[in-house]
Amino acid sequence: MATNPHFGATTTATEVASTFSSYVTGKTILIVGVSPNSLGQHLVQALVPHNPYLLILASRSLKNINLVTSSLPQNEKTMVKAVEIDLSFQSSIREAAKTVKGLTEKLDLVFNVAAVNVQGKEMTEDGLEMHFGTNYIGFFLLTNLLIPEVKNAAREKGKRAGATRIVNFTSAGHRLSPIRFSDLNFTKPSSELPEEERPPQGLSKAVYDPEKGGYSSFVAYAQSKTGNILFSVALRERFKKEGILAISVHPGSIWTNLARNLDEEGKDVVKNTSKVWKTGDQGAATGLVAGLYPRLGETEEVYMSDCQFAKAASFATDVSITERLWEVSEELVGQRFIF
Repeated sequence: MATNPHFGATTTATEVASTFSSYVTGKTILIVGVSPNSLGQHLVQALVPHNPYLLILASRSLKNINLVTSSLPQNEKTMVKAVEIDLSFQSSIREAAKTVKGLTEKLDLVFNVAAVNVQGKEMTEDGLEMHFGTNYIGFFLLTNLLIPEVKNAAREKGKRAGATRIVNFTSAGHRLSPIRFSDLNFTKPSSELPEEERPPQGLSKAVYDPEKGGYSSFVAYAQSKTGNILFSVALRERFKKEGILAISVHPGSIWTNLARNLDEEGKDVVKNTSKVWKTGDQGAATGLVAGLYPRLGETEEVYMSDCQFAKAASFATDVSITERLWEVSEELVGQRFIF
């Protein structure tokens, strides 16, 4: 199954929003990860002209949100609210979820966009490797806290397939790492891991050097992005019958602020990952197709790239791995989610 056959790598979010304008009008939409020169900013810019009812924009900095909203065209039909959140702090995530709940009783669309990419090994305040703790666990906790609001929106639409959606931004780079269940925090060299948890063979030393021990920022980032896809699979398994669909999207290669913490060697590696570099508007397009394409509920696909369905690594879509990761994640956030 394909989406709009005219959509591809060069399609823009502006085009997608115009094509599916009627699916934007009147919606309550949460976008997590909104700052200047971000994919979140381009999502906002594409959506505002089509009259969503409420846009809730979340970022680590309210200043960043204000910089984005100050550049938007005036639209009296759309309310815009700002929420401060630091996805690397579970306490901040819980406070942000309370704030969102105070703004609305329903969420039609959730775009989980934000991510960190740090060069050296860092840990969150909750004791997790920074990429995994922020890019994956952060969204696992926030999304689950807001599932009641997503369910309310689906119920309002009669639980129609794909009535409400959760779009998790991931990366094609997820292929560099499965989930390291025996070593989530990267304390061991890959030779000490079970075969199924090791990075693929043949990686350049700039990406992963086994002689330097267990840590690689590229592999750590990849593990978090594998987690995003597995999370989409888990959400779909749990909530599809209630009209809620989740899907992960690879936005393509875009030079955004995500690379701001890389050293020159890291930037060189990133530059060589793709021959095609997208604008921010093009990078946000696949996320909007996932959020707005009306026939999404007819497919079992959970991963998209270049505005079409694509194939993720098998370790990122295995349901048994999904369930194992869900249980581990509940332990890491100290809460079971029973809906």
